[in-house]
Amino acid sequence: MAKLNIGWSEINITPDKKISLAGQFAERISEYVEKPLTATAMAVECGGDQMVICSTDLVGVSYNLKDAIQDALRDNKEGLDPSKTIICAIHTHTGPVYPRGQLQNLTQSDSNVQLLKQYLEPGREYVPAVNTNAPDVAKPQEVFDLLVERISKVILEAWKARKPGKFVNAFDRAAVGMCRRVDYSDGTAQMWGNANTAVFTELEGGNDSGVELMYIFDENDKLTGVIPNLACPAQCVQHRLFVSPDFWGETKKLVRERFGEDLYMLPLCSPAGDQCPVDLVRWVNPDTDVHDPNLIRNNPPVRKADPSMFDLEGMRKAGKRVANAIIDTFECDVDVKDAQEDVKFEHHVHDMQLPIRRATLTEYNEAIKAIKDYLREHPGNVDFNDAANLQVKLGIVKRFKLQEKMNCLDTDVHVIRMGSVCFASNPFELFLDYANQIKARQYCEQSFLIQLANGTEGYLPTEKAEKHGHYSAFIASGQVGHEGGDLLVRETLKDMNALFEDDYKVYTYADEK
Repeated sequence: MAKLNIGWSEINITPDKKISLAGQFAERISEYVEKPLTATAMAVECGGDQMVICSTDLVGVSYNLKDAIQDALRDNKEGLDPSKTIICAIHTHTGPVYPRGQLQNLTQSDSNVQLLKQYLEPGREYVPAVNTNAPDVAKPQEVFDLLVERISKVILEAWKARKPGKFVNAFDRAAVGMCRRVDYSDGTAQMWGNANTAVFTELEGGNDSGVELMYIFDENDKLTGVIPNLACPAQCVQHRLFVSPDFWGETKKLVRERFGEDLYMLPLCSPAGDQCPVDLVRWVNPDTDVHDPNLIRNNPPVRKADPSMFDLEGMRKAGKRVANAIIDTFECDVDVKDAQEDVKFEHHVHDMQLPIRRATLTEYNEAIKAIKDYLREHPGNVDFNDAANLQVKLGIVKRFKLQEKMNCLDTDVHVIRMGSVCFASNPFELFLDYANQIKARQYCEQSFLIQLANGTEGYLPTEKAEKHGHYSAFIASGQVGHEGGDLLVRETLKDMNALFEDDYKVYTYADEK
């Protein structure tokens, strides 16, 4: 047992120019800043061990970005261990594009656009839909350099700010995340699918309205920060042409109105690869066109329901729901007298070897033929629409080339015990079922699971989703399949429960007899 020392810092990571917006197949340039993007870091030192969790308002934190940040911290003189940092993303689709290396143990692979260009005949070229070379638009490398400089700075500042602290963990609910994969009677599924049809059978997965909460206090019992952990990506206004941290920006604004502008908030996205803030059953059309063919609904019935979560009104409602959970729980359930400050603290980093999802030779040959047939049937120059139409086939080609070089993905998983709670990270858009398996079988009192952390390796779907197909479950959608997902659950649980096995007895059905 040892005393906790906790430090906080926050920094603005919004470029001062317009940016290419990440997260969609369509190319977009920002027109204005709805709310600034930030990175928030919480540093913990206890009993000779340490961790820093840094939450960023980005679509993801690629391996090359994580490595560059940790390299920038390598020679610090403050005792900070860069390998004990967890850098994660809220998965906003209104943040910046930057050069992304996808694989920890390989150099950056071709993007879909780069691969598509390789199949173009002389005289044909890829034509961007927007002018990313305009002088008022930040270049991706400029953005990357800014992110490295500012995120490494905020991590080190949080580490240097650590002081005696304590925490109270709590729980509430906020109806924000819902399954976004629609199943049909023919055994198929579709992300953002239309449920207003006689062949609709069910939403493929469940949802988790739970909000894991942690309130951080200083030695004088002053509330310094809050950690909300929610199974939903920041994907309300994902098609819009502005810079925004999505609903988390609204949550922060409301929480600070209640507790003061000096309060820190560390939003953590729990596994939610098949989740979104949109209710696909009670569909409400967005006020303006989002230019996404998957979201076209012709004359849908008028519903008494949430406003469209693709609009600012819906985004604000989602943010308010999370803020209400944070505020109400603090006022009703949190007593600083219950705070944990003299605790067991251990931080383990596990380099898991997860099998990559493989493409067959037949799938590869069929993909090559489909790409060539498509380009023959669509003469002239190509653009993002063509890259989007071919993303499945291009993804199969990339996977087949990748699997000739590697069998397993080096997967950086952090597991931390802090008193009665546990933090565990992964680099995927991990489907909710995997998180539920972990939460149901954990020994600890409460777990804070963090996806898209220290890497961005795409979706990790369930076996059911792979069989049903469509985006998020294609081979092209992520590096690892359900076999790797099952292994990730087993290994994460093993690591987590090993930290608590001396304190908790697991009761089985046999114990009750």
